[in-house]
Amino acid sequence: MNRTSLAICLAASLAATVGCSSKNYVKQQTTPLINKTNELDDLTAKNTRDIKEVDARAQAAIQAVNTKTTEVEQKTQTAAQNATQAQQVADAANGRVGILTNTVANLDNYHPVAETSVKFGFNRDNLTKQAQEALDQLAAQIANTKGYLIALEGGTDSVGSPDYNYDLSQRRANSVIQYLATKYNVPAHKIYVIGLGKDKPVESNKTSKGRADNRRVDVRLMTNTVGGSQPAPTTGTNNPSM
Repeated sequence: MNRTSLAICLAASLAATVGCSSKNYVKQQTTPLINKTNELDDLTAKNTRDIKEVDARAQAAIQAVNTKTTEVEQKTQTAAQNATQAQQVADAANGRVGILTNTVANLDNYHPVAETSVKFGFNRDNLTKQAQEALDQLAAQIANTKGYLIALEGGTDSVGSPDYNYDLSQRRANSVIQYLATKYNVPAHKIYVIGLGKDKPVESNKTSKGRADNRRVDVRLMTNTVGGSQPAPTTGTNNPSM
C-alpha cells in the first residue's frame, strides 16, 4: 500500500469515527427533549379531558338548575291559577248568598203572579204527567215576569214519622226544582224552597181524599215589581193515580 492509499483509509476511518460520535451526541441531547415533549403532550391531553369533564358537569348542573327553576315556575303558576279560581268560586258563592239573603229579606215585598199545586202519589216524589202540565202552565208566565221568584212548599200526609215526611216533602220540592231548571232554565237562586212535611195540611188527614190533597208541592210565581198581574187561578187540580 502506498502512502496515498494509506492516507485515504486513515481519513475515511477518522470521518466514520467522528460521524458516529456526532450521532451519539445528538441522540443524547435530543432524547430528553423528546421525552419532555411527550410528557407535556400527555399532560396537555389530560388537562383537556379534565376540562371537558368539568365543563360537562357544570353544564349538567346548570341544566338541572334550569329544570328545577322551570318546575318551580310551573308550580307557582299553577298555584296562582288555583288561587284565582278559588277566589272566583268564593266570589260567585258570596254573590249567590248575597242574592239569596236579599231575596229572603225582601220576601214581604213580593206578591204572587200565578200559583199551582202539584200532587204526588203515596210515598212518591216523581212528577206525574198532570203535575208537569200544571208546572208548564205556570212556567209559561216566567218570561214576562220581571224580578220574579218561585216559592215552593212541599207537603205530605200524616202517614209516617216526622223526619221521614220532612225528607219526603223536600224530595218532592226538589223534583219540581229539577223540572223547572231543566226545561225552563230557572236558576237556583230564583227558587225559595221549604219542606214542611205534614205540618201544614190543606185538608184533613182523616179521609183518603184529604191525605191525597196533602201529598203536594205548592208553587207560587211571585214578583217584586210594582203593578204585577193578579194571581192566576190555582191550577193544582191534578190527581195522580200513582
